[in-house]
Amino acid sequence: MSRLHVHIAVDNIEENVRFYTALFDHAPTVHKQDYAKWELADPAVNFAISTHGVRTGLDHVGLQADSDAELQSIQARLQQAGIGGREQKDASCCYARSDKYWTEDPQGIAWETFHTLDSIPTFSTAGSAKSAPGCCLPSLKTGCC
Repeated sequence: MSRLHVHIAVDNIEENVRFYTALFDHAPTVHKQDYAKWELADPAVNFAISTHGVRTGLDHVGLQADSDAELQSIQARLQQAGIGGREQKDASCCYARSDKYWTEDPQGIAWETFHTLDSIPTFSTAGSAKSAPGCCLPSLKTGCC
């Protein structure tokens, strides 16, 4: 089963951790100096905040797949509907290594579908996350991060 993913760029991690911990009645699953994530069962959501957005506010939304097969199924549905996107294999960002597929909705909101492969000790590895929307969001228009 996939879970909804929401990422919000913030300017103060601790202030926002306090707010969302109270809102969700749960401490973050991951809590770093520049990033926090709640993987909640009720509501089923992967909710993340970080200081790595281009601007504060909604950064991107997405679906977290439980397996590579589920990720491929989501990607196939988008492609069959004629919705373009960009595949990103073995991306290292948000303290995780993941396979991803990025697209945009008709309003231009970035959607990330991903399957997490492992955790990593840093927000990103060199060259993969330079304060771009979605941390590792490759531009669908230019083809670069």
